[in-house]
Amino acid sequence: MTTATAPQARRVLGALGTGAPVYVLLAVLLAALALTDPGFYEPDRFLAFVKRAAPLVILAAGQYLVIVCGEFDLSVGAIVTAGVVVAAELYGSFPAAPWLLVTAVLLAAGALTGLLNGLITTVLRVPSFITTLGMMLILEGAVFFWTGGSPHGALPTAFRQLGRGTAFGWLPWAVPACLAAGAAAVYLMRSDFGRTLVATGDSERAAVLAGVRVARARTIAFILSGAAAALAAVLVGGFSGVSAQAGRGYEFEAITAVVLGGVVLGGGRGSVVAAMAGAFSLQALFTLLNLQGVSGALESTVQGLIVIAAVGLGAADWSRLRRRRTHPSGGEPS
Repeated sequence: MTTATAPQARRVLGALGTGAPVYVLLAVLLAALALTDPGFYEPDRFLAFVKRAAPLVILAAGQYLVIVCGEFDLSVGAIVTAGVVVAAELYGSFPAAPWLLVTAVLLAAGALTGLLNGLITTVLRVPSFITTLGMMLILEGAVFFWTGGSPHGALPTAFRQLGRGTAFGWLPWAVPACLAAGAAAVYLMRSDFGRTLVATGDSERAAVLAGVRVARARTIAFILSGAAAALAAVLVGGFSGVSAQAGRGYEFEAITAVVLGGVVLGGGRGSVVAAMAGAFSLQALFTLLNLQGVSGALESTVQGLIVIAAVGLGAADWSRLRRRRTHPSGGEPS
């Protein structure tokens, strides 16, 4: 690299921030998909890939809001499942219900679940890992009890349009829904509230001393995460149909995507765009493994390796390693 191009490269990396590795990874995976399957970038097939990735991208954006302020949300997968089942049960009882009304009910229910998670975590001081794990078990148990393990009812075509239908005859509705959720998350993180979330995750004590209402900020993050999960439920119900396992595993995929995007567990650092890029990367990786004939049963193994590797690399003291290379004798600079 010449001396002229080095500053330009540094500026590009600086603009990409901590998400630079995941953007490179996503580019590599998309290139690998093109080499493995030359027809992958045909418009219909590529848009189908984006449609499949959209629920995870939305979940990753919501999960990012919680993680960046120092918490976790393990209930999002159960919210997806409950949303799909509740929608089917509602249509079973009220077949003529407008799809927009049912969607609004699901979003309100998701936000309410997030509110409960936030209040239990911030008011009762129950660690969010335990709070949301408990909420996940409560929702999964409630769904199983309500349906007996076999949901009844069906989702009408009007409701399923957001997940499987197209706008203008070619653009899946899931794509603008994903873009709208991403734009809202980016706008939110550039606002004062977004900076408050990052400050809270970076140092709760410093945020409190600066006058930040930490409990309020974290509770709102949980509410938004619950609403994002409910929106993902609408998409999943649209293209997958009714199932008591509709959202199973999504909570761990969302956390994996956020970690893959360079967001630090414990909060205080990371980009919501990088978290969403992590979701696309994860979906691209699973697609590539499927094209290579690798068993889908290994997806959990791959996720575990990604989480361990990403967290380990993020926690590594690279400055210390650089000092060791600079001073191989082990002595500290004077």
